[in-house]
Order: sequence, then structure tokens, then C-alpha cells
Amino acid sequence: MANQKPRNNYKVYIVEDNVLYARVLKKQLLDDQLQVKVFHNGTDFINAMNEKPDVVTLDYTLPDMTGKEVLAKIQEKIPDTHVIVISAQDDISTAIELMKNGAYDYIMKAPDTREKLSNIIRNIYRTDQLQTENTNLKEAVAEKYNFKNLIKGNSREIEHVFELMNKATQTNISVSISGETGTGKELVAKGIHYNSKRSAKPFIAVNVSAIPDGLIESELFGHEKGAFTGADFQKIGKFEAANGGTLFLDEIADLNLNLQAKLLRVLQERELVRLGGHDVIPLDVRIISATHKNLATLSGDDQFRQDLYYRLLGLPIEIPPLRQRGNDKILLAKFFVDEFCRDNEMEPKTLSAEAKQMLSNYHYPGNIRELKAIMELACVMCSRDVIKPSHLNMNVDESVQNLLAQEKTLEEYNNEIVKFFLNKYNQNVRLVASKLGIGKSTIYRMLQKHMD
Repeated sequence: MANQKPRNNYKVYIVEDNVLYARVLKKQLLDDQLQVKVFHNGTDFINAMNEKPDVVTLDYTLPDMTGKEVLAKIQEKIPDTHVIVISAQDDISTAIELMKNGAYDYIMKAPDTREKLSNIIRNIYRTDQLQTENTNLKEAVAEKYNFKNLIKGNSREIEHVFELMNKATQTNISVSISGETGTGKELVAKGIHYNSKRSAKPFIAVNVSAIPDGLIESELFGHEKGAFTGADFQKIGKFEAANGGTLFLDEIADLNLNLQAKLLRVLQERELVRLGGHDVIPLDVRIISATHKNLATLSGDDQFRQDLYYRLLGLPIEIPPLRQRGNDKILLAKFFVDEFCRDNEMEPKTLSAEAKQMLSNYHYPGNIRELKAIMELACVMCSRDVIKPSHLNMNVDESVQNLLAQEKTLEEYNNEIVKFFLNKYNQNVRLVASKLGIGKSTIYRMLQKHMD
């Protein structure tokens, strides 16, 4: 991460053959609390360029070479260094040429040169500090939204999600995210946005199901003052707010058919008109949509426009439910415990073997959101440093009912059971076959069919 330089570490090198004039400039810059070195010819300065000064004041006429030649060396070796050319000649054409070749500024030797130079360097320093702050902020955002920092897990299933997220960051293709409630769909959307070329632009999230039908059109597309009763001011919609960036439409399946048609038109035309307005507003917005419902089935049943479905589909990413993520359950449980203890200034806690077993066997109808709640409560209920099964508030009966409510085929349930025990016993086929009372060949056939 880039570090900001305090003023007394900001290096300004003076290249000036007039000893007296160089001394005057040095005194001014030292008074400005800058780090200063003086060189009386181009060769000595060039030999010291590896010290990477922040700013160079360069006399255009030197005894051994021209300022133009020194500037060329600076641009070649230390291009981030700012060069201020100081000349006794008021030569506009030379000044323009030097500025085109990379000089930051060109000033004439005059009674007020010291003040001008001081002001110019002060502005350069401020700009450098702002750029450093911006770089630090970008690096912090990149670190925060690194896929593995954002979404905890190392199971094969979640690694596949990471692969698809990475593909999504490379282009502006629309992304459709599916998965049960609580699996982290918005986190995936943020991870894609903040690792894409649009990361410096807004990420705007809209939960479609949380907005009443009468307000959703205005919320998405905005309105002009007086567009309808109660529209007392102009409102910028979410599409406009996300211009240049990403609009995340969560629970998109709940959008009514009338609004689906209007959304489709905006996506096709890449422009909108606010409610009650006439001005056409061009849009450059990436769309990431999400739902816990099956959009393909809904579109086949005419509950969701098929043309909109295909417009949104883009790169589909399905987030696996927590029950299918193997040891990620324990990894996440430990993460939530550590996070809660740290945030609440509690002593660190560990999970007993029995607690880990109970967490591994649970079905998690509420997915990651439920696991987080379970572990936070466990930290509160545990008065010592080891979390035990008695501290885990889980409704096992409800979990089983949730599993059966999915109405899968018997073969699908069998596959779920076999995969569950394979994950539980570290892919030990012999042990699983013994536990379930079936032959190893049955498990191998099931695995082969699933892989095909």
C-alpha cells in the first residue's frame, strides 16, 4: 500500500549552475520544511537520479548540457518526478516544447521566482498526497472485496463460484445470480463489481420485493417534479444513480409484468425518460440480477417475461446452499465466532469436537445467515472458552422438514444423502458404504452418473 510522505521527507533537487541563485532557492525551500539538495551541473544530478526526488527545479542553461537533455533523462529514468524548468529567457516556444516533453511548469528567473516556486511545489505536494490517498483507498477496497476475503470458503463448490466471478469481472456481460435465501448473493454481486473496470463507479443495490408496486417505477427510473400527486421534487432513479457502474436488482422475480416490459425497454435501448419528463438520458449500466426462485420455470409459466429472462441471463452463477459446502460450514462457524468475539471484546473461543460434528450434520435452511446467528448466540451463551453442543440453538426437526419440503425425486434424495456422508467422512467410500448399508459400487455408480 502506498504511504503518504510527510513534508520534511518530500525531496526537492535543485539543478542550477549559479551558486548564489541556487543558495537563494535552497533557503526558500528549506524554510518550507522540504528536503533539499543542490547540483551545479547536469552530470552530477543524473548520477544521483536513483535517489528518486519528488520534484526537480531545472535551470534550462547548464554548463555541460541543456535543460532539454536533462528533462529527457528524467522522463526516461524517473518519469514520476515533477520537473519545474527555471530559465532566464522568456521564450514561449521553448516553454511549450518543454511542457509537451513532460515538464510540470516553466517559470522565469525574477524577483518573485521564490514565491512562485514555493506555491507550485505546495500544489504539487497536495496533488501527490491526494493521489496517494486515492491509491490507498483503491487498494483497501480491492483487499476488502478480494473474493476469498469477501466470501469465506474453500470447498470445490465455492471455488467454482470464484471462477465464474472472475470471468464476470473481465467483461460487461450481465450476470444472473441464483441461490437460496441467505447464501450471499449480494456479496457475489459486490465482488464482481469491485473487481471489474467499473469499480470506481457506483454500486447500487435495489431489493425489488421490498418496494411497493406503486413506487417501484419511480424508484428505478426517477421522476420529474409534478409527475404525479406528491412528486414535489425531481427524483433521480437507481438507474441514473448507477450510471457508469453496476445496478444490482435483487429478487428480480418479484417484479410485476408491467414493470418487466418497461425494464426490458430500458435495457434494450440503454436509455430512459424519467416519469413525467421528456429528456432522454443515455445509460451505461451493468446489470446484475438475483433471485431465489427459478426464473426459467417462471418464464415458461408466463409469470416472467421470457425476453427479459434472456436479456438478464448473461453469465449465470448459482450459489450452492451451505449444506452442500462440506467443511466450509466449520470454517465459517470459526470465522463468525472470531469476528463476534473481536467486535465485542470477548476472550477467543474454540469449538469442541462435538459442536463441530453437530454443525457439520445440520441442514441450515437459512444458510449462512442462519449459521451466523447460531454462532453469535453461542458466543453469548458460552461462559467459558469452548463452545459445546448445548450452546448451539438449532432446530434439527425443522431442518429435516425443510429438506423434505424440496420435493425431490427419490434418486435425488439418495444422491444428497450419499454426498452428505461422503463430505462428513472425508470422501471415505468404504466407510460410507458401511454406514449406509450399501455397496461401494453403488456409490461409485452414483458419483460417475453425477459427474457425467
